[in-house]
Amino acid sequence: MWHTRINTALKEQKKRDRYRQQSVCTTNSSSVSIQVDQNHYFNFSSNDYLGLAHHPQMIASAVDSAKALGVGSGGSPHVTGYSASLSGLEAKLASWLGYEAAIVYPSGFTANQAVIKLMIEQNDLMIADRLSHASLLEAAVFSKGRLFRFKHNDCQSLKSYLDKPLPENAGRLVITEGVFSMDGDHAPLKEIKALTDQYDHTLLMIDDAHGIGIFGEGGRGSCDLYGIKPDILVVTFGKAFGCSGAALLLSEELKAYFIQFSKPLIYSTAISPMQAAILDRGIDLIASKEGDQKRAKLKENITYFRAKVESLLQEVAQKDSNMTLPYLLASQSPIQPLIIGSDQAALEISKKLRDNGIWVSAIRPPTVPPNTARLRITITAEHSLIMIDTLILALQNAIYEQFLG
Repeated sequence: MWHTRINTALKEQKKRDRYRQQSVCTTNSSSVSIQVDQNHYFNFSSNDYLGLAHHPQMIASAVDSAKALGVGSGGSPHVTGYSASLSGLEAKLASWLGYEAAIVYPSGFTANQAVIKLMIEQNDLMIADRLSHASLLEAAVFSKGRLFRFKHNDCQSLKSYLDKPLPENAGRLVITEGVFSMDGDHAPLKEIKALTDQYDHTLLMIDDAHGIGIFGEGGRGSCDLYGIKPDILVVTFGKAFGCSGAALLLSEELKAYFIQFSKPLIYSTAISPMQAAILDRGIDLIASKEGDQKRAKLKENITYFRAKVESLLQEVAQKDSNMTLPYLLASQSPIQPLIIGSDQAALEISKKLRDNGIWVSAIRPPTVPPNTARLRITITAEHSLIMIDTLILALQNAIYEQFLG
């Protein structure tokens, strides 16, 4: 039975051009250049938006703390894993982002699921943007509460669900993201916060995985950019921080509640003192003048890339105005989605780019909606204009061959 079920599912994935394969990637001095199977590529799929993964100060923090404190925490934060470094990191995060408290989790996926698993009880309502991350939606589907999914970035749709009556002793949790991971667009955070504030027994949770470090004063993220403060803010360290892990920013009362009852916190090994020290240094870098310079360079690169691609797509459209051609979603974030349409075409173009030394991942359903398979191109502060020009030329050749050849 197991063998049949597993092989049927695998065959179906291959048939639908959705079979995922892992590649062993090696980076040396920068995340914008990778090696795969002895081949070298310019990397336009990295989430290391500011280039901190290879920053000398981050590496020095790793080396110094590893020598002094070792490479593991040795236990749950409720046993022996709550190191002085971790305690200091949580305090620094809370101060930096303007919250009473912070709790660090091993990953963003874990942190998102931890909130829903603990906060949502029988009869509670979750109202989530349709494009919220899989970690949020999966936890919501399997929770005791009831999930509603409002139209993407649509406050009227959100309001229609907020207007639904609450059962006695129940609450609402509104869930959205600062920057959406596949479309690269911002949520209308100011409008969402103003709307949710009108309803009693309603908490707002924002996952700002792709906004922290990039937007706001000193890289404080999307909420700072829009001048709001949600009840629960999730920040992750696998993007602009160039590391891994995540944190919840919340009130002292909520932190006490999580410490007592959050199973993903209680039963997970705490991050190591070494990792906490790296992330502590990451906050300093992101908030520094150097961080401002990196954000300015990132913005310059994004603007340059968009202008080049839009010019290319206009040129292609003039060749055949009746054909459905790729298009670039409106995004001012490092995530630049080029919508191709069919799964097979997206895979073919991704392969053509790799043949020309460019690494760009093709993203297909169910990660994105049907018929919106795309190249998820990520621009970083470390890319040079020459690298971007090389990408544009490879894109031009691949698109011409795929659609006009």
